[in-house]
Amino acid sequence: MQPINNNNSAPGIIPAKKWFSTGERLLYDTAAKCIIDNDETTQLNNLFVYNKLITYSRQNQGKVISFLPGFPFGSYDWSKIDSVIKDQHPLNRLYVEYIGQGESDKPENYPYSTFERADLVEALWDYYRIDSTILVTFDYSSLVALELLRRQQEKTENGLKPSTIITKVLFINGGYFADGHSHPLFTTPLLKTGFGKRGTIKAQTSDFAFNGMIKGMWSKKHQVTDAELAEVRDAVRRRNGVLFMHYAAGFVDEHKVNRERLNLLPIVAKMYHDVSFYIVGSDKDRFEPKQVILAMERLSKYGVSIEIVPGGHMVTMEQPQLIADRILAIAD
Repeated sequence: MQPINNNNSAPGIIPAKKWFSTGERLLYDTAAKCIIDNDETTQLNNLFVYNKLITYSRQNQGKVISFLPGFPFGSYDWSKIDSVIKDQHPLNRLYVEYIGQGESDKPENYPYSTFERADLVEALWDYYRIDSTILVTFDYSSLVALELLRRQQEKTENGLKPSTIITKVLFINGGYFADGHSHPLFTTPLLKTGFGKRGTIKAQTSDFAFNGMIKGMWSKKHQVTDAELAEVRDAVRRRNGVLFMHYAAGFVDEHKVNRERLNLLPIVAKMYHDVSFYIVGSDKDRFEPKQVILAMERLSKYGVSIEIVPGGHMVTMEQPQLIADRILAIAD
């Protein structure tokens, strides 16, 4: 499939400070896996998690588009896209921020994993009484989406109605098959090592070190600016957050260990009659270039919509109008 050309202009850079100035930090009981009232006594297993829920009075309050973040920039990945949607076609939107990212708490001794992230998403859906959702995922949140889909499938097969029903899923530059990962050696494979940990500690204060870690996430054609790099540094560094890049860098290994459960092929095969699946990949993505090719080979017979668009891995920031158009198209 040839890349789709798109000449839409992008909105201006959204300051991280502005992005995080709205939304709220909720108290999350990591043992009970639920959101609790902030006035309850804080226990050791309670952490504050940031999220941003935007609703409109004329819309069904139990239906939202849920946006799951990427690694390592978190919900800030969606800042430009949110601006486009707000101006073009406002819809109910929930932006999730995992523990360890953005304005959420960032504990060092915490079992960061795909499964605890899925627990948090479900807790937020329950807290806000979300009946149904379109799931939009970027980067490593594809794994969270796979786990959430598995849980929905298992409940349905056991005759149970899920509290929140996923009706559609849009995957953007994610990992769908454990045998499809091809991260460059100097990225997540290095970050999970002791050397990588030392590098993240340095990057907390050194702009040069931070930029060296993440600059390759954009395509060369985009030529990411110093101003944009400054904002993503702000988004990640909050609450000593660069260490998260080390603590959570094992998600590819986790995928391989859980290759049977977190495999998009059997999920689509069992759920495509009830859930609509969409995949977008970037033609200059250096992190997951094989995944979209494997998706074309393995999922075409199930009618999954798959397309390749211009841009690097950070297509959410490079092509916000294009991605927003795709989201709005499936939201109708």
